[in-house]
This record gives sequence, structure tokens and C-alpha cells, in this order.
Amino acid sequence: MNSLNKNFASELVEVFDENALTGYKGFKLGNFLFSRDEYFAKITWTAKGQEHSHLMSVDAFLRAIMRDVAWGFFYGWVNFDHVIGTQNHYGSVDMYAGTFNGVLSAAGVDYVENFETPKIMATFKAILHDWVNEGFDPFAAPEETGSAFGRKNGSNVDAIDRYRISTKRMPGLNGDSPLRDDLPVNRHFHDVPQDEPLVHCERGFEGELSAFNVFKYMSRSDVTWNPSVTSVCKESLFCPTTEEYILPIIHGNDRVEWFLQFSDEITWDISDKNDGSPLARIIMKPGDICAMPANIRHQGYSTKRSLLLVWENATPDLPEKYASGELPPYPVNF
Repeated sequence: MNSLNKNFASELVEVFDENALTGYKGFKLGNFLFSRDEYFAKITWTAKGQEHSHLMSVDAFLRAIMRDVAWGFFYGWVNFDHVIGTQNHYGSVDMYAGTFNGVLSAAGVDYVENFETPKIMATFKAILHDWVNEGFDPFAAPEETGSAFGRKNGSNVDAIDRYRISTKRMPGLNGDSPLRDDLPVNRHFHDVPQDEPLVHCERGFEGELSAFNVFKYMSRSDVTWNPSVTSVCKESLFCPTTEEYILPIIHGNDRVEWFLQFSDEITWDISDKNDGSPLARIIMKPGDICAMPANIRHQGYSTKRSLLLVWENATPDLPEKYASGELPPYPVNF
């Protein structure tokens, strides 16, 4: 994994409190307040002249906010759960509470506020640096990490100052991301072959042609639910990832997203993007290909660590084309 800049623009971060009992700081982001105790993260906002709040188990909250930071707020919506989340406008980011929850929105107690990306990013990084205790890795599967609970106890900077690998062409090429040969094979992938392909280039094309064993590469991933960009062809991105336990966020698409299941099995819950009402359940097995439309949100469950290829179209104007109806939300009419 690559390293983030640890100087997360502290001048953009507002601290409103420090709990004398637990040792955790509280953070202010516009009209949102973030605080935590031994077990829960609490998010507070004001709507209709009254204060409203939402609780999340702090381990779930930290896993979700870790992905938002690592992905740079990703494509579209990152729902931390059924109430709070972010929407990426690619230069600014909405933080919302209840906006995409049918019940809270209908009651008029939802709230959304837009922030310049550096400010919300700095605040989220500060939360991670203060709230993640020693021994807890919000990128790891539950069996592979310590506890997020209890009073403040150190930190885990090495774990949280990571983000997804983003290549220019392909890992292993000169000047691009390194292959991960120094990482151990994950406990679930000891049966994955570790041999590499042989590449013979015509004279004069040395360094221009490359290949690597993507299954070996994925088998050495030290994180879960964190797609790494490993192949770039214009705006087409191949993003392999390993999945175990539960996708820590509910991803709302602003474009069609393609999944190719390489191994094992993932169950996906599909819901309406705007109000969260359930639409479908999909079970993907090896060889299955699935298109996640631009008008849904989805969350995955994987009992055994699985290999998944995520194919993203990074064309910049796609969100506007889908939002305007110029493009249908699904890729094929049957």
C-alpha cells in the first residue's frame, strides 16, 4: 500500500471537545459534530430547529470512514450506513444525515452540507488519527485485527496512513506501482499459484510490455474491500480487490460499475439509491459477471476471503449524463 501525507492540514480541523473520561477528541465539521465513547460514534446535526443524532458502532464507523479517506470519496455515494454518508462532487463533497433515508427525509429531519474536499478530508483523517487505537486496523478483516473499543489507547498510524494503489498503467512497469512480492500470502489463499508469466519483448520494446500474475498479486493483499487500480487504459480502470466479512459502506453508484467474481462467493444486497428500499439480492460465484446500475446502492458479504475484479469507467462527465437521463442507469436493455 502507498503512504498518505501525514500532514492532514490541521488548520482546517475544528476540535470542539476532549472527553476527560475516554480521552477521545470531538470534531466539528460545519454543523456536524462527531464524538465517540468506548463503543459508539455519535454524529449530531440540527434540523427543524432541533438537535438530532445518530449512533454507529465505532468499529463500523471507523471501517467506513477509512474507505472514504482511502478512496478519495470514491464515485458517487459512500453511505456509512442507512443514515449518514458522503456524496462526491469531484472538488467538493456533501456530508449528509438522513438525506437518502426515506423515513428521515419524509419527516424533514435530514440535513446535508457541502464542503471543499480538503476540509472534509482533513477532518476525516484527524478523526482516524485520534480514534483508531493501537492494534486496530480498520482496513483488515475482523479476524486479522484487534479491537476498536474501549478508552483511548495509542494509535495505529501505519494502518490508517494507507490508501488504495492507483497505477498509471500497470504494476511492475518502470515508474509505476511495485508488485507486492514482499507481502505474505493471505491465510485464505495458500492454494493460489505464485508463479509469474514470462514476457519476451521484441528488440526496442523493452520496458514497454509487461505482465504479472494478478491472482498472486491479489493473494498478497493486506487489506479488504479496497480496490487497487492495477490496469489503466485511457478511462478504463481494472481494480482487483479481496473481500472478507462485510463491505463497510453501502456504495451508491453515479455510473455503472462492473464486477467479475474470480473466486469463492459474495452476496450483494441491492437497494434504491435515493431511499434505501430493498430491490434485490445477488449471489455471485466464480465466473459470474454483474453490472451494478447507476441508480442503486449495494453492500456485499463474503464468508471466506474472495477475489473480485471491479471494472470502473472513470470518464469525467458520466455522473452528469446519468443524472440528466442522457444515459439509462443500466448498461443493457433486455
